[in-house]
Amino acid sequence: MKSLKKYLKAKSYVNIPLVLTETNHFEISAKINGISGRFILDTGASNTCVDMDKINLFKMVSEVSEIKAAGAGATEMETLVSAKNKIQIGDWKKKKQKIVLFDLVHVNQALTSHNSLPVDGIIGADVLKKGQAVIDYDKKSLYLKK
Repeated sequence: MKSLKKYLKAKSYVNIPLVLTETNHFEISAKINGISGRFILDTGASNTCVDMDKINLFKMVSEVSEIKAAGAGATEMETLVSAKNKIQIGDWKKKKQKIVLFDLVHVNQALTSHNSLPVDGIIGADVLKKGQAVIDYDKKSLYLKK
């Protein structure tokens, strides 16, 4: 029987390593507009998000959003939306990626209280869907289709 890794490689998927944090989240490195950052992989987050404070770091242009963010322990948070961003995760790339900007202070407080480093954002289901993602929990790998 062929391994999952070999099968997906034959189907033009790229393998991206994941790091399991103290809080049982998968952490992933990604580039937004050519700038590297630290992200949490969150299959339950509908949108990919970046912390409002990182808008200049990632060279993002934003516009006011009607979207209200709701997340772990917080609801109705103000957001901005930035369209047409370049995102790269490993060798997987997409242009024109919409990213929601909002205050991730509650996320980072939870992470740092468990000795994990703060993150710049969240890779959500929108990117995972675009990349036809396969997550191998046992091997701590994310596969995205090129």
